[in-house]
Amino acid sequence: MRIGAAVVAALLLPGVAAGLPPAEVTHAFADRGIPMSSVAIVVQETGARAPLFAHRPDVPMNPASVMKLVTTFAALDLLGSGYRWRTDAFVDGTLSDGTLDGDLILRGSGDPKITVEQWDAFIASIRDHGVAAITGDLVLDRSAFRLSPHDPGAFDGEPLLPYNVGPDALLVNFKSVRFRFAPAAVGDAVSVTADPALPQVAIGQTPAPVDGPCGDWRENANATWILQPRAAAVSFPGRFSRECGERDWYIALLDHPNYVHGIFRAAFEATGGLFGGAMREGLAPSDAEPVATLLSPPLHEIVRDINKLSNNVMAQQVFLTLAAATMPPPATFEKAREAVRRWLAKRRLALKSLVIENGSGLSRNGRLSAGDLARLLAAAAASPVRDEFADSLAIAAIDGTVERRFRNGSVAGNALLKTGSLEGVRALAGYVIDRNGRRWIVAALVNHPQAARAQPALDALVQWTWRNAARYAALTKR
Repeated sequence: MRIGAAVVAALLLPGVAAGLPPAEVTHAFADRGIPMSSVAIVVQETGARAPLFAHRPDVPMNPASVMKLVTTFAALDLLGSGYRWRTDAFVDGTLSDGTLDGDLILRGSGDPKITVEQWDAFIASIRDHGVAAITGDLVLDRSAFRLSPHDPGAFDGEPLLPYNVGPDALLVNFKSVRFRFAPAAVGDAVSVTADPALPQVAIGQTPAPVDGPCGDWRENANATWILQPRAAAVSFPGRFSRECGERDWYIALLDHPNYVHGIFRAAFEATGGLFGGAMREGLAPSDAEPVATLLSPPLHEIVRDINKLSNNVMAQQVFLTLAAATMPPPATFEKAREAVRRWLAKRRLALKSLVIENGSGLSRNGRLSAGDLARLLAAAAASPVRDEFADSLAIAAIDGTVERRFRNGSVAGNALLKTGSLEGVRALAGYVIDRNGRRWIVAALVNHPQAARAQPALDALVQWTWRNAARYAALTKR
């Protein structure tokens, strides 16, 4: 029987040896030109005491956005899946016959996702309270967070892209503007509109409509950006192919306070309100009752957006909230890191390799080993927030960052994954549910100058786990 088992192992699963990666997996990385010295892997069944196999499991590596798994599990576990942020509006002055003779104060608590629709509803609720005109200023209370000045271009030289927006206690709409390009149905023009239509953002020349392939339409539009903290002017003196149809371009403009000032004016005046005041920063009265409150969606919905879509600034907002909810204000990144350390100690979850900078993984300094990542996933799978955490992960070939991956494989719909990518980094971690319902933890990190080539190999690892992990486990026990 022993000889028969060995023969079967050699025929079905070449390279079978307890604790070692199968040859099919190592060959997948070799085929992409990625040396195994730049790869770390752990595959382990949930509830098992030891990995099915591991390769360099204790080497600290940059995990890119897979770091969000630490932030989101900590948040669900510490704050509870129903946790909500609140944004409050206060009047500071006399409200009579619809006129506020004084200031309107907005106080944020770090809500990670205030959309334009939610913001409009919030402003409408202020109007419903009877505030039709404001003679004073808009006062912003952003004191929940204390942060160093953020340079959006410091990470990769792309300061206008929304993924580089920094956190803020009064983050609204990711501080971004959607520019919509649309060829006119009749005539020879391309319209460019901004949403939200901020009063401080001027749109100049629009692109000329042309025939031909859409191609790199952003490059062809030849955008010119004149950017200041309080105002911006944009123009598109290039061309735009009619074959492109409607296209959206999201750009992060203005600084946080001036963006809020603009989007407040736009929404308030759209309801018929009158406001011509300035914006300044201050504190809300500690004993005042708000005239309107915007509650965020529950945390489990926020976490779903963070992990499925890999939203960086949302993750940073949640990370800072770990400090805000567990330590005296204001929240800082150092306090957030301490909150994670305390949480891990309380859970007795030793992640010795962990170096967490901002909670999002948008960092060159972040570190996590594949072994520690597997331990985190195992703890989450055994926790009271198991379902909320698992539901936040992207489903292979179905949604999120893996919607377009695994479409030709049997693992489609059977893997819950978080991906990560930076220049020189590719990572993937989560759960694979095989055909018998057995759940396997997969954690894989690649740090290599050509890491972008590794995605097919990482996908092959997931496919292999779904197809072969159970048989491999049975064979290595013989």
